[in-house]
Amino acid sequence: MTRRPQQQDPVIIINMFDKELVPTMVRHLVLACALVFTSSAAWAHGSGQHVLGTVTAIDGTHIEVKTQQGKMVSVMLTKQTHFKAKGNPSSTEPPAIGDRVVIEATKDKKTLTATEVHYSAAKKVAAPPPAPAAP
Repeated sequence: MTRRPQQQDPVIIINMFDKELVPTMVRHLVLACALVFTSSAAWAHGSGQHVLGTVTAIDGTHIEVKTQQGKMVSVMLTKQTHFKAKGNPSSTEPPAIGDRVVIEATKDKKTLTATEVHYSAAKKVAAPPPAPAAP
């Protein structure tokens, strides 16, 4: 008995430089790049507002921030507002007057409501050494 060779599946080779396929491949590549860049930009920003500056007043219901442009911004605080201290992200303590803050907030009509408050403590200015006692 003689053995017959087994039939192999035909191999399909696509010429990627075919003049008919190049415009389609370019279109798909441009579309893929556009989707990647626009989706990453959408994830980066979200729909919230950011307030950056120094705390000038704070109580249980709101925080006042002086921005670098000198504008005073009032942001409402709720029980859902999370406080995160630099170097201690599990902190639940609110910032103090003079601390630098980055507030992530939502805007409802004209009211800003904080969702997260990131802050770092104000730099402590070293007190001058006491004057020597007079003899």
